[in-house]
Amino acid sequence: MIFSDKNLSKREGKLLTDIQTVTLIIFVIAIGLVVSRVISSVVSAVIGVVALVVSGAISDSAAFSLVDWNVIVILLSIWLIATYFGKTGVPEWLAEKMLEMSKGNLAFFVAAIGALAGIVSMFIDNVVIILMFAPVLLQVSRKFKFASFAPILFLGLCANFMGTALLLGDLPPQLLHSVSGIEFLGFLWLEGKPSSFIILTITYIVVIAVFYLVFKKFFKNRRVEIGREEGAENPIKNPKFAFLVCFMFLATVLLMAFRQFTGMHLGFLAFAGAVTLVLLVEILKGPWNIDVPGFEEILGEISWDAIFFYSSLFCLVGALEHVGIIQIVANWLAPFFKASMLGGVSLLYWITAPIVGVVEHDAFILAMLYIIRDFTHSTGITAWPFYWALLFAGTLGSNLTIAGAPALYVALSMAEKEDGRKVPLGEFLRWSAPYVFLSLAVCFVILLIIWVIPAMH
Repeated sequence: MIFSDKNLSKREGKLLTDIQTVTLIIFVIAIGLVVSRVISSVVSAVIGVVALVVSGAISDSAAFSLVDWNVIVILLSIWLIATYFGKTGVPEWLAEKMLEMSKGNLAFFVAAIGALAGIVSMFIDNVVIILMFAPVLLQVSRKFKFASFAPILFLGLCANFMGTALLLGDLPPQLLHSVSGIEFLGFLWLEGKPSSFIILTITYIVVIAVFYLVFKKFFKNRRVEIGREEGAENPIKNPKFAFLVCFMFLATVLLMAFRQFTGMHLGFLAFAGAVTLVLLVEILKGPWNIDVPGFEEILGEISWDAIFFYSSLFCLVGALEHVGIIQIVANWLAPFFKASMLGGVSLLYWITAPIVGVVEHDAFILAMLYIIRDFTHSTGITAWPFYWALLFAGTLGSNLTIAGAPALYVALSMAEKEDGRKVPLGEFLRWSAPYVFLSLAVCFVILLIIWVIPAMH
């Protein structure tokens, strides 16, 4: 028998029905395997979906319908455009310009590269950003003979900072779009208030400024002679190709920003931009002499395992909503959060941050988004202070360890290989923990001032 009523009533003397219990057990086991990484996270998530279907918690057709394919297509399309962008040489060119602007001030250079990584991360996957900018940092560390770990880790922390500022940079804002219906421009200004982009940008400026001072002490105010090496090639080997990719990237972002005027889904607009870019590159790479891999190779560079993982994640969390567990949790939490907006937001924020620092945070964020939606709907209180608290804490808190942010794992691996040593956990936390606490504290104060305190009156 397939249970499809999301509002299944409790049985006499039981908190959950049998199918709700089975669904919850499957979900906990699947997410436990994802977090522990005993086997592949993708395999764990897919097995969880199969178990849900076999158990009768959801039907096979429901499994497909629970996936927000609009979000999946956005991810796929932006990754495709970002892959081409990474081959233009523009990121390397920007990094070189940062080095020139620093005028030999190593602390300024590292802080500037970090700032640049955060800006680009609003549009591009954070792991891709590490692969783009880390080689420039490594080259400078070799030339001027300083350990690469701290600057490379700082790059990873920055690359994982601004992904929630806009709709395109990371999965959590796209999950928020899926659950709440927020549009691209809502991340700039919402309900007459500054929202994600402005709040995170202010926070980011403070963090970069503080860590500039930290690196001044780290490098002991060291300055070096900066000069372009003889015979060094311009990273942008084909300016026409670079212009084409940047133009199409900007055009796609603008189309998505004004989606409500087109009446089309964000996924379709992103896909249209990606397909148009692919078509133009394939047509023009002969006449323009563009040295870029074929479309099949470009597709091979996309993280297909992530696509399968995120699709399965929608099914796993969607099943909790499907059988009514999300509603039960929302009803249980509603009195606590309704009693005090300040207390509720604070509790959500400061509990989320450490959790996402050690576990896969996307599943947690998606489940909590559904819970927030349901308990705010049932109580009539405004949802946005809770949504923003969850997203900000979920993004910034994930920088604590490599378990929370894959970008940090990539950065750590590159630094360890370059320096020829293993970095102890204590040394890692000496950099990541202050960065995380500072960013969380600054962001929390701004969140209270802009969103929480006004909602209390």
